[in-house]
This record gives sequence, C-alpha cells and structure tokens, in this order.
Amino acid sequence: MEEGEKLIPINIEDEMKSSYIDYSMSVIVSRALPDVRDGLKPVHRRVLYGMHELGIKATGAHKKSARVVGEVLGKYHPHGDTSVYDTMVRMAQDWSMRYQMVDGQGNFGSADGDSPAAMRYTEVRMKKISEDMLADIEKDTVEHRLNFDDTLQEPTVLPTRIPNLLVNGASGIAVGMATNMAPHNLTEVINGIVAYIDDKDIDVDGLMQYIKAPDFPTGGTIFGYDGVKDAFHTGRGRIVMRAKTVFEEVNGRECIVVTELPYQVNGADLMKKTAELVNEKKIEGIASVRDETSRKGRRLVYVLKKDAIPNIVLNKLFKYTALQTSFSINNIALVNGRPELLNLKDLIKHFVNHRHDVVTRRTQFELNKAEARAHILEGLIIASDNIDEVIRIIRASKNADEARANLIEKFELTEIQAKAIVEMRLRQLTGLEQDKLRAEYEEIMKLIEDLKDILANESRRMNIIKDELIEIKEKYGDERRSLIEYAGGDVSIEDMIPDTQVVVTISNAGYVKRTNLDEYKVQNRGGRGQKGVATRNEDFLEHLFVATNHQYMLFFTQKGKVFWMRVYEIPEGSKTSKGRAIQNLVNIDPDDTVKAFICTQDLKNEEYVNSNYIIMVTKNGQTKKTLLEQYSRPRSNGINAITIKDDDELLEAKLTDGNSHIMIAVKSGKAIRFEESKTRPMGRNASGVRGIRLQDENDEVVGMISLNDMESDVLVVSEKGYGKRSKLDDYRITNRGGKGVKTINLTEKTGKLVAIKNVTDEDDLMIINKSGITIRMAVSDLRVMGRATQGVKLINIKGDDSIAAVAKVVREDEDEDEVQELGTDIENNQTDQTSDQEE
Repeated sequence: MEEGEKLIPINIEDEMKSSYIDYSMSVIVSRALPDVRDGLKPVHRRVLYGMHELGIKATGAHKKSARVVGEVLGKYHPHGDTSVYDTMVRMAQDWSMRYQMVDGQGNFGSADGDSPAAMRYTEVRMKKISEDMLADIEKDTVEHRLNFDDTLQEPTVLPTRIPNLLVNGASGIAVGMATNMAPHNLTEVINGIVAYIDDKDIDVDGLMQYIKAPDFPTGGTIFGYDGVKDAFHTGRGRIVMRAKTVFEEVNGRECIVVTELPYQVNGADLMKKTAELVNEKKIEGIASVRDETSRKGRRLVYVLKKDAIPNIVLNKLFKYTALQTSFSINNIALVNGRPELLNLKDLIKHFVNHRHDVVTRRTQFELNKAEARAHILEGLIIASDNIDEVIRIIRASKNADEARANLIEKFELTEIQAKAIVEMRLRQLTGLEQDKLRAEYEEIMKLIEDLKDILANESRRMNIIKDELIEIKEKYGDERRSLIEYAGGDVSIEDMIPDTQVVVTISNAGYVKRTNLDEYKVQNRGGRGQKGVATRNEDFLEHLFVATNHQYMLFFTQKGKVFWMRVYEIPEGSKTSKGRAIQNLVNIDPDDTVKAFICTQDLKNEEYVNSNYIIMVTKNGQTKKTLLEQYSRPRSNGINAITIKDDDELLEAKLTDGNSHIMIAVKSGKAIRFEESKTRPMGRNASGVRGIRLQDENDEVVGMISLNDMESDVLVVSEKGYGKRSKLDDYRITNRGGKGVKTINLTEKTGKLVAIKNVTDEDDLMIINKSGITIRMAVSDLRVMGRATQGVKLINIKGDDSIAAVAKVVREDEDEDEVQELGTDIENNQTDQTSDQEE
C-alpha cells in the first residue's frame, strides 16, 4: 500500500444496498420513466432540444439523422448512439406514435418489424407539433440544469402546450417498476382538460364523458369497457384490443379481411403464427392466408373453406392469435422527481399545473422585458426633450464614461438609461422618431398593465391556458381511430347509443339486418315491382318488426340452445340490402340451426322478466314453459334453453304473458289446444312435459302457435298442396298431453300435415316446394271451412314434389303503413312507461 493511502473496511451488505438503490433511482429518474409534465423521458427531451438548438424546424430542410444523433450525444446524452437513434426513429413512426414528433425521410422501418435504415441514410426534421412542445422555451419558462460536463445548460422539462403524456402514452421498464401508458385522442384529451379547467371538482366519470377511451395509432377495436374504466379510475387496467375485420366474398369464397391490427402487433409474425396454427389443425376452416397490405393500408385476407362458418373461424382467430390482444395500462410517471401511480384526473391536474407554471413564468419574463424597455424609453424621452443640453454635455466630455456620468448627474438617470442615450443614433433626433418613441412608450405601458393583471388574476391565466389548448386542438385535432365496442365486456352502452326505432327483418334463409325506421317513413308507397330486398336465389322476407336499439334478440336453435344479442348489434343495412347470415353473428355449432327468435324488452327489468314466459315445443311433442328471467343472463357461447333428448329437436319458441292459448299440430293431422296457464314454469335445463301425444313413431310435431287474441283463424297446410282456414272456436280447449282433435282430413291425395299458422285477412302466405318453387298468396283469398274437412288445393304439385315449408309474410305493398303503425305503437308504449315511472 502506498504512503498516505488507507483502507476503510465497509460491510458488503450495506455497500450493495446503497449502490443498488443509487443505481435503481438513477434508472427510474434519468432513464426509464416519463415526466408527468411533458410526458418525455430524458432521451426524448434531449433529441427534441438538440434539433431545436440545431435549428431543424418543421418548415426547414431535412438534415441527416447522424448529425442530430451526434449533436445529442456530444452535448447532452453521453450514452450509446443506438439508444438515441432508436428513440428518434420511434418518434417518426406513425404506427408507434399517435402524434409523431419527428418528420422522417427515408426508411424508418415498418409495422411488420422491418428495421430502419442506418442513421447515415435517413434524414429528419421536427414536426409542427414538436415546435409547440418547445414554444416559449427561451422565455425562462422552465428550469435548466448543467449537462454531463457542466459546459452547457439543458432543460429539465419542456414547456409543452401538448398534453403529450396522455396523447402519445409511454412505456418503460425501470428497476422494480414499469410504466405502460396508452395514447389518446388529442381532441378528446383537450376537451377533457378544458372541462377540468372550468370545473376543478369534476370527477373521473365526468372526464370520461370527454375522454372516452385510449386511441391507438393503428386503429383496431377496443373490446369491452371495464378495463378502460379501471385504468381511468385507478391508473391500472387491462384493455382488450381486437383487429378490425370484415367479411367479404372474393371469387365466390367467403373471406375474413383484416384492415386494422391491434397496437404493437407485428403483421408478419401474426401471419406466420396463423399458418402454424392452421397446419397444426388448431384452427380449422381456413383454406389459405395472404397479405395484401400496400401503401393504401393494411389488408390481411383469410380465405375460408366452403363449409366454414366465418364467425366461428374469426372467434378462433381472436382466441389463438394476436388478432385479439391486451394492453395492460400502468400509469406510473415522475411527479416532482418521484414515481407515482396516476389516474386520469391526476394526469390532467399535473399537466394543467405545469401549464399554469409556464404561463406565469412566461408572463413574468415578458413583464421584466417590457419594464426594462419602458425604463430605457423613459430615458430616451428625457433626452429628446432636452436634446440641446444632452448634445452639449456629450461634446464637452472627454470620453463615453465621462459623458454617461455627466448625464446621470444632470438628469438623474440610471446607468442603463445614460448608456442608451450615449449610444443613440442621430436619426433618432428627428421629429418622427421622437413621436415613435412616445407611441412605443404608451403601447408598452398598456402591455405592462395587462401583464401585471394576468399575474394578479388566476382566472385570466386559466383562460390563456384554455385558449392555447383550443388553438392546439384546431391545429392538430383529428377523429378517433380506435372503435369502442362497449358490448364486448359489459352492456353499459345505453348512454352511448341512441334508443332510436329500427326495423328488423329476417329472411326465410336466415339473413338478418336492421334498418332505420326513417327509411320506411320517407319513401312513398309503391307497387310490388319497385320494392323487394336483395336476397339469395328464392329467398324472401319472412319476418319484419319494429324494435328499438336497446331491445334484446333471443335466437333459439334446434339443439335447444339460446343465443343473446342486442338489436344495435345486428348489422345495419339499407332497405334493399340482403343482410347478414345469423350464423355469422352468433357462435352456433356448424351442425346447429336457428329455429326461432324472439324480440324482448329490457331483460334487466325485473318486473318484465318475471311476468313473461318462453313456451317451447320439440318435434316429439315435448313442451316447456320457462320464465323469461331464466334467459336474462347471456353468455357469448349461448346457454341451454331446454334439454333435448336423443332423436328430438327444438321446433318453435314463443314469448307469452302467461295467459295465452297454445296450439300444437302433428304430421298425422291432429291438433291440440290448451291454456298456457295449465303448464307450470320449469327451469332452463328441464326437458319439459308432454304437450301432445304422437300417433306412432313416424309422427312428429309440425308447428306451434300461441294466441293472445281470439280473433285469428287457424290455417293448416298438407304436403301435397292442400290447406284450409278454420275458426279458432272449432278447436275445443283440452288438457295438454292428449292426442288432440282432427284439424284436417288427411288422405293419400292430401299427404301429411306440414304446417300450422295463425292468420288474418291482412296476412300473405309464402309456400316453398322441395324443388325450390316459391308461391305467394293472400290469406283473404281462402274461405273459412270446418275443422274436419279436407280443405282446398292451394297449389298444384307436380310429380314427387311436395311442400317443404309455409311462412306467413308481410304484405309488401302495405309494409310502410304497417311499420309506421308499429312504430307509433312503440312510441305510445314508451310514453306510457315513462309516465308510469314518473308517477
């Protein structure tokens, strides 16, 4: 050991503790976490400040990236050049930043993970929005500190006018903590901040009226709203994101087309992963996958096999691939140099406080500058009023210092004023210049008064902040890119979607759509030739009813499951469009089909769900009555509506109020009529009780009708084209479970019974043959006959052909009137309900 040196023994545990804490604090404060005020980490701030110092403005020419990186490394950021260049690249990528800070020229990589070109090849300049982050930095608005070698000053924060932390988000891994903040829409954020400035007591729910949810640069869909609520209220939350997809028909094949991916999802990796899953048979139904992404935008095409159901394939893609991913929000930022977890209101509050500080310091700087100028002007005005004396003193002085001293003594001036007078130019002695001096002095005194008023009045400072924010919104505000699918998680969407009236139509082949009621109201009545819906082959409109967006649709399948959907979730279409297949909207098994659907009022209304029932009947004659309340808790994969036994299937389901009459008809020509009240309600999983006794093992139920009014007639149709209309009173009321009474006299000529319907003179019938022929006729053309007669021939059947199905349809030339009447009824019902609630 050399002379003068000594050893100091230190406990290794203490040394490790203190060294690790020093290191971790250095990473937290100086590297990984953004400042709550400007939303920037030190490296981002230094890149922008370096470009500002180099004068690389948004309106100037692009400069080599290497030049900027060199400037930042040499002056402010003594770390690797890669970290600086990677930061700058990210600030120039429109798929990484919601609002880019750097305008790049050259190859800056791609959203599919391609690397950017080296910094010697690319060029950059600032974006306009970055200039607004640095605005007023020269007006002593922020604190500066010495750089790493104590030779230059650098800002500790930027005096940003942009609420950057909220609009661009941030992510970083520190020691023992991490941050992951989502980007938001600038227009929404500024509207929220303005609302906070107007009312400091506004709560997070109030702010969420303005800032709906994060808004990602790559668009996509935010699926469910619970995570957004958690993040806004607590600073932590998990947001589920989905790709934006559409179903298209390409060359006769059904395809799923992806047009937008979730944030930070690599398109190339996604395609590779999907191909692996298809090869491993984890996802079935996809024939091929291709990437048609171009300059016009993202386009990934999944071509489906012919028997594949698009909705099921899409749900599997969401389940197994990055088409659905989650973004875990963790709003940790530096507040006064300390990391804190912040909710939405905290973030806004800290930004507004920072802007208030900036505006105050800027105003003070401008006031000091104005007062200094006013002070000089006062001296110059004294000099111009006594110009001859001033000239005499200056001429009599040996040098400038003596001249200044003499002027100070003579006119009681300050050093600054005397210096300004000595340095006056001769042209300032002209009359015009003297007038200018006085005008400038008056102007500057008004400015001083105004600046002092701003400093004395907090409401004025807040208004300035507000006006500057509104200006920023007008300059850079844009539309949302990410859609919000509230129904993905909860159904608190009533506030978001207007409860307007719509017309829901379902075709015989199972195509469904909703149309605005206005589309029916504004069109003139026309003949059958002008109307019609674009349907496939011999398809036709079977059901048409008016509902409101907030009502519920229940779909019952032949396997006894029920699927649940809100009316607003049914795809919208024009009056003439085809609609979407029901199979593509709900997760039905490929070998299952929808047999019945019911439109109900609010399933959250306890009184309503406990006073209405669903009545079902199966092919083997089982019938079941269940309280509607049993179906008020939906699941996306459906729930059991009835337990179906082997060799049986659900045939019909009807909504009733508990007081209707039920009629069930069987193939052998018998029908039974019983009061619904005689059937006790059962649970969802029950298989029901016998509704009608079948004649033999070949017999089966062909239909069920429920009658609330006793005005309808009963129409039955046999497979060889015979049918008849009878009075309801012809069928006596019996107990359920019997064999029923003859409803039509069946012979070889008539064939078996195929359908039973309740009809009035206003209805039309659509009869479909197995060969595909469709015939339409008016019920009013059929006369009422006795119960046991054979009926009349409705259509001529050729050869081995027979009737496949009979449907009751809306008369086309009267659909506008009917729809409008239904619409008026709904309006009246809603008015009645509202007045009941008020009472």
